[in-house]
Amino acid sequence: MPHLCLLLSGAVLLVNGLATLGRLPWRDAGVLNLMVGAVQLLLGLLSAAGTGTPLLTVAGMFLFGLTYVYVGLDALLALGSKGVGWFCGMVAFVGLLLAGFWLAIDPLLAVLWVCWSALWGLLFTSLGLGRKRLDPFIGWALVLAGPVTAAVPAFLGLAGAWPDGPETAWVAAAVVACLFGAAHTLARRGPASPRRASEGEAVGAR
Repeated sequence: MPHLCLLLSGAVLLVNGLATLGRLPWRDAGVLNLMVGAVQLLLGLLSAAGTGTPLLTVAGMFLFGLTYVYVGLDALLALGSKGVGWFCGMVAFVGLLLAGFWLAIDPLLAVLWVCWSALWGLLFTSLGLGRKRLDPFIGWALVLAGPVTAAVPAFLGLAGAWPDGPETAWVAAAVVACLFGAAHTLARRGPASPRRASEGEAVGAR
């Protein structure tokens, strides 16, 4: 179930990145966020009920699911996005704690949590603190890093081929760094047209 949630997250992060860049309406992204968030919360409850899934893994499922539900409601009800931003700040901090926990057990998962925490932290900076100039970089980071760090590991996990070992984690860290670097380069090449919360739509989330 965690791998299925991660696979769905890859799709949502891609769509949210495109919406942040103004390439599709936030109301469309909001519907997907609500659907996937609700599914992830349900799967999290089922996992906690007796599948033997570690509670910290279930906690991660809930963090993603609640984020998507909140983003979906924010986009559809025009709540203003500031609450979403501060929520993302809290989740970014918790994500770093999860990364520290998984470091000795599953180094690759620890690297992924650092990446996701960085994305949540960027959203906090934009939505919670109002640094909208970061939106083009955030949009491209979601488009590039989101699917690669969510959908690709999810597929490997579903196929029973989840990689382990510090070597894999170092490779993943290098790939993530390259993706964020590419996002920075793309953001500087030209202005994006992110839709603002003042227009009745949320701006970016995972």
